[in-house]
Amino acid sequence: MSKTLGTISRGIKAPIVKEGDNLVDIVVNSVLEAASENNFQLRDRDVVAVKESIVARAQGNYATVRDIADDVKSKFPSDAEIGVIFPILSRNRFAVALRGIALGAKKIYLMLSYPSDEVGNHLITTEQLMESGVNPYADVLSEAEFRKHFGYEKHIFTGIDYIEYYKEIITEAGAEAEVIFANNPTAILNYTKDVICADIHTRKLTKEKLVKAGVNRVFGLDNILSHSINNSGFNPEFGILGFNKATEEQIKLFPKDCDIFVRKVAVSFLKKTGKKIEVMVYGDGAFKDPVGFIWELADPVVSPAFTDGLAGRTNEIKLKYFADNEFSNLSGSELERAISERIKNKKADLKGDMAAEGTTPRYLTDLLGSLADLTSGSGDKGTPIVLVQGYFDNFSNQTD
Repeated sequence: MSKTLGTISRGIKAPIVKEGDNLVDIVVNSVLEAASENNFQLRDRDVVAVKESIVARAQGNYATVRDIADDVKSKFPSDAEIGVIFPILSRNRFAVALRGIALGAKKIYLMLSYPSDEVGNHLITTEQLMESGVNPYADVLSEAEFRKHFGYEKHIFTGIDYIEYYKEIITEAGAEAEVIFANNPTAILNYTKDVICADIHTRKLTKEKLVKAGVNRVFGLDNILSHSINNSGFNPEFGILGFNKATEEQIKLFPKDCDIFVRKVAVSFLKKTGKKIEVMVYGDGAFKDPVGFIWELADPVVSPAFTDGLAGRTNEIKLKYFADNEFSNLSGSELERAISERIKNKKADLKGDMAAEGTTPRYLTDLLGSLADLTSGSGDKGTPIVLVQGYFDNFSNQTD
């Protein structure tokens, strides 16, 4: 490893991927072409991260609004009044699904959490909530009551009044719409016993609470299109969780069979380069915007599949802890050698050890997926493949 460089993250440009393309070849060839053109070498344990959207696109994993509606109709009576609870506020991530759900129902009771959804999109600020005297842990508000307290706030980034926007989607689909605001999932049972849980990361607990409270029928977004409807795409594990809007009538689902894909890419790299490259599929990163407070992770996981070398958590010691404590009497090359030896001899699991204090041992794929997501962006960069080099090197490698 270079003595002056640590982790390097490179966005790799790729052709526009279409359904049926050989994505394994596209990924491998794109990385190798970038390496040749820019004069860098691949190394063992380099990480190639592939955006979930191009995996799903190559698979042709798409579905329509009508497919969603038909699946909802198969799960509820034709005249169902359905409670849709805890959706995120997103034109790209939920609006199309809401339209499909509404097409399959007579009435939608839309229950929004407040002051924000689970990924940090705020309807109102925390300060507004505190000044209002409303108790978010207990109070269930009608739309009129919510508007009386908080008015007509628009999203800080999108400029959308999501309450009005979601109501319009429901009514335009031919269903009645009633919006309520609560943070206890069982509050919906005062309106209807048929429920779709639209939350992402808390969905299991939400369902359990509703079942204990006597819900009649309850499904999550992970139960919608968990199998093919009308020859549609599907995802057996996540349903429509993690989908992205493709058109006004179509969604691109979270990719399936990703474990097969990452293994094929790794094998192809090994054959062509002789290097053991780690491969992962990544979606949204798990980081929080300090201005808009959005947590970002609207996908069910950061990485749905990865090769074995990316399993587990980080296991690092805190350099400054040793520089300020155990080796505070050393300096220069002597300090560097001492710390390098300490790293080489660290325990395999530093959990509970003061040597790791402040390092926050997160899952490798959450960290790498977040790095890849920040590198590739979500717009027009055209780099859905990310090459991360030097991630598993440390200070002891630099001083060898």
